[in-house]
Amino acid sequence: MPALIGRLLGYLLLTSVAISGASGADPAIVRVGILQFGTVSWELDVMQRHGLTAREGIELRIVPLALKDAANVAIQGGEVDVIANDWIWVSRMRSDGSDYAFAPYSQAVGGISVRPDAGVAQFADLKGKRLGVAGGALDKSWLLLRAYARRTVGEDAATFLRPQFAAPPLLNELVMRGELPAAMNFWHYTARLSAAGMKELITMPQILAGLGIEDELPLVGWVFRERWANDNVAAIEGFLRASDAAKALMLESDAVWEELRPLMRAENEETFVALRDGFRAGIPRTTAAEAEGVATRVFDILAAEGGEALVGKARALAPGTFWRGGGGE
Repeated sequence: MPALIGRLLGYLLLTSVAISGASGADPAIVRVGILQFGTVSWELDVMQRHGLTAREGIELRIVPLALKDAANVAIQGGEVDVIANDWIWVSRMRSDGSDYAFAPYSQAVGGISVRPDAGVAQFADLKGKRLGVAGGALDKSWLLLRAYARRTVGEDAATFLRPQFAAPPLLNELVMRGELPAAMNFWHYTARLSAAGMKELITMPQILAGLGIEDELPLVGWVFRERWANDNVAAIEGFLRASDAAKALMLESDAVWEELRPLMRAENEETFVALRDGFRAGIPRTTAAEAEGVATRVFDILAAEGGEALVGKARALAPGTFWRGGGGE
């Protein structure tokens, strides 16, 4: 994973400079809005617990939020500086005149889990069966699955199977009770199902490969206003370096995950391991420039599936969606 290692080396080289620069000045405040019980809190905990933000001269102020939409409202209202969201939202907002930017955070996206007694060995076996879907009819994973279905079985997934949209915890509960044979859920819920003995039928990388996208694609990232970032370059770049350093620790150190156990709320050891390994698998290995190239291709697929309701009026990924550093470099 040369990209992450390179960024970590850059972080280490700049640490002494950051410490000396921060010693005589107040820390820069970075307000981060996160879902109260989301997985993003794990990385932020590592950043703070291990002094990674302090070394950058940054003080994190965590703003807990109840819903994903609340994060969007908070950043638009200036109540927070940074949230976690996808580049699709950023591109749409930029095409409408806003100046949000995206820095890759994770490529962990859930796939389809099936009950072992569902009689489903391959995607084609889902024909006519109910599939629980998290995130709603415009969720990026569902739209990509619809395109994948047309490519592989010659029919839109919306008619090929019977989608049932519901909240992620409810979907897991319905699958566990045997009331749903399969579900397409967010990655940490999929990890919990795998730990409980459900079979992962198809992953997002496999869906993308079926659409001709073989490269890694971080879908979730840190989102912030470009104007704020340009006015606070040291803060945002320090925050991103601390984020990379936290990921490096989480990738290599099992002890870090032991510290995170209380936050993870894993019911048992199998679930804990599944969540840990799922997070690690989602750590981006590509550069922002490489990710932007893949996102440009995936945007076309999502625009064809979701239309204006998903991507807005733009016909292509909005320029500047991916953050390239202060001054647009």
